[in-house]
Amino acid sequence: MKIPPTVRLILATHNPHKVRELSDILSPLIPDFYPEMIVGAEGLGIEEPCEDGVSFTENALIKARLVAQRTGIPTVADDSGLCVDIMGGAPGIFSARWCGHHGNDHANLQLLLNQLRDVPEENRRASFVCAAVLVSPAGLERHCLGKMNGMILKAPRGESGFGYDPIFLAEGQQRTNAELSPEEKNALSHRGKAFRALAPAIAATIKLGGRVTPAQARP
Repeated sequence: MKIPPTVRLILATHNPHKVRELSDILSPLIPDFYPEMIVGAEGLGIEEPCEDGVSFTENALIKARLVAQRTGIPTVADDSGLCVDIMGGAPGIFSARWCGHHGNDHANLQLLLNQLRDVPEENRRASFVCAAVLVSPAGLERHCLGKMNGMILKAPRGESGFGYDPIFLAEGQQRTNAELSPEEKNALSHRGKAFRALAPAIAATIKLGGRVTPAQARP
């Protein structure tokens, strides 16, 4: 495994959208932070672990612990999903594989729309929830939660974003998440809130720096 010398933080994800989004969120919050300091786990050839936790925080920690142990570099991860009130909080932690196949955004979205087809607007309340975690090779662990309230529309709108963004209208907004610019979305989103809360711990960890070998990182 060859890790570029500029990398000071790894995001435990195989989703390139999340890497760009996190870089945009952290850049104004952490002095001297620049995009080359963060890389996704996919580019390092690290497999995705089995996310068998029963909460967003547990699943995020599973991902971050694996990557921190393998690389010896501070790792952040998030687990997030859409929680629909009338569905008892589902899809929840199963949001990314709601259709039965992990990461099929279109199929997940269409299945959810079909399930809510006859539900009136007043009963389509939902929230995006994100658990953001930081795990250092030395064993430090921090986690924060972020939430974005809104409702599910009856048809997709917008071309930006990913996942359920085209059918989610946040409170106080006239445009869906997929119609917002990246800057507008980051200012409102569950992920933006969670990682802004975690940013001081990330900044302190980066400042301490000092990679360790993967062997040293293992408990």
